[in-house]
Amino acid sequence: MPQPVGVRRLPVPEGKSGCPINLTVELLGDRWSLVVLRDVMFGGHRHFRELLTNSVEGIASNILASRLSKLVDAGLLSRHDDPSHQQKIDYRLTEAAIELVPLMAHLGAWGSRWLPTSPELSIRAQLLARGGPEMWERFMDELRAAHLEGRPHPADGVLAELTLAYERAASTS
Repeated sequence: MPQPVGVRRLPVPEGKSGCPINLTVELLGDRWSLVVLRDVMFGGHRHFRELLTNSVEGIASNILASRLSKLVDAGLLSRHDDPSHQQKIDYRLTEAAIELVPLMAHLGAWGSRWLPTSPELSIRAQLLARGGPEMWERFMDELRAAHLEGRPHPADGVLAELTLAYERAASTS
């Protein structure tokens, strides 16, 4: 299948092969990259300290710094000065990262089905699986508005629905 004409490419080194699955795994297949993207995407965490203190898995600060740098260099996150604090950086998803929503939904659905997950940490995956592509598109539109255009997430949007479901599940466990 020929590559689409005019498609922007991420600034990553050539991989071991030209296989798209291999190249994606080389970019995202380490222990933490998808977890960091998950926390920016679904947790709404956009600052180093938020990502560090809200990490369910307990990422170390040096690993987080390394992954954030890697994701910025790869074109999946962008860095912006935070006007509220001189030394604070706001990490935002790029279009390439936003387009990972369907992949994240599929990974979450697969994990919820086949792995011993906890109810509060799998509820978002279950809702995304049930909502399907229509919900994923709405969520990607919200992420574009928030991360690419600087608008707030809507109070009645997909992220709000996923967050409320998580909070309810977490309060009962």
